[in-house]
Amino acid sequence: MQYNFDEIVDRSGSNAVKLEKLKPVFGYEDLIPFWVADMDFKSPPAIIEALKQRVEHGVFGYTLPSDAYTSSIVNWLERRHRWQVKEEHINFVPGVVKGFAFAIDEFTEKGDKIIIQPPVYHPFRIVTTSLGREVVNNPLILENGQYKMDFEGLRRIVSDSDCKMLILCNPHNPGGRVWSPEELEELADICYENNILVVSDEIHADMALPGYQHTPFASVSAKAEEISLTLMAPSKTFNIAGIVSSFAVITNKTIRERYLAYLEPRELQQGTIFAFTATRAAYDECEEWLDQMLDYVQTNIDFVNDYLKENIPEIRAIMPEASFLVWLDCRALSLSQQELVNLFVEKAHLALNNGTMFGPGGEGFMRLNVGCPRTILEKGLNNLKKAVHP
Repeated sequence: MQYNFDEIVDRSGSNAVKLEKLKPVFGYEDLIPFWVADMDFKSPPAIIEALKQRVEHGVFGYTLPSDAYTSSIVNWLERRHRWQVKEEHINFVPGVVKGFAFAIDEFTEKGDKIIIQPPVYHPFRIVTTSLGREVVNNPLILENGQYKMDFEGLRRIVSDSDCKMLILCNPHNPGGRVWSPEELEELADICYENNILVVSDEIHADMALPGYQHTPFASVSAKAEEISLTLMAPSKTFNIAGIVSSFAVITNKTIRERYLAYLEPRELQQGTIFAFTATRAAYDECEEWLDQMLDYVQTNIDFVNDYLKENIPEIRAIMPEASFLVWLDCRALSLSQQELVNLFVEKAHLALNNGTMFGPGGEGFMRLNVGCPRTILEKGLNNLKKAVHP
């Protein structure tokens, strides 16, 4: 079956965050939204059909995860990511951000230090500080158009015994890196030797673009497996973030039992009917849709890259290896960050994420979501071209 990713879906009236919060966040309602990290494509037909069938049953009482739900995850991880886990290693969590917040609560104390690698997904910083822990930045190094981890900097940081946890973004957001097994293994060695728990946010795991292979952190070595808690979800992949279908994979029994001891008294491991239904359908029936979607996203990324080179050479795309998010290097425009934001919002009428929200290293950058029909993307880039070169 050939899926149509050029279809324009009217999301007005659906309470979509990317539309409803334009005015509060940007001060305007008439912006083209390229900011919130969901896609404008309809979810796969198999998910829609599975949800319809479940709705038609008509009874929505208390529900347990089925064997089909958990086996769909186990089979997907082995088939797609070459990672063999057992069903007992998997537990529902009500969102990846909530999942690492729970881990911070359970495995660290107020005043402890938690390492992140900016520029990186901003809730890593926000949640950590909100829970009374101290953020320690180990900034990534941008070299030859791609990011790499600063292992020497990390070795210096982990010598501080107050550092208890590292939150890893794998694949990386906003830089789009698919970390190599060698990089992840070195990270695991450093953290293992210094008793650092690694909470790996792998929500973009299924979004590795053609030619790249995601590697789960916990799979790279026995040391990685010993010190890790992995958070995953089909939400980015199949555009079902509103269904809240996340899960934790923890192969270390001690960590798993302690995490569950936090979740269970609060009933946080109890999923919803629609999360279980959508996840099972996604992983069992939607792989062809995913492959076609990734091909389409890759052509959108290539379109952005070519367009910028030809029309706005002052802005350079950091080419992602995963996901539908493109990190735009706008430093050659020689604008302050506020001037840069004003260029996008007030002159180009576009809503992108301000690079500084991702922490140190985000200055002079903006994050662009290309998970949309090409015609919308082209319109946005044309607006940007006119703003930069009026």
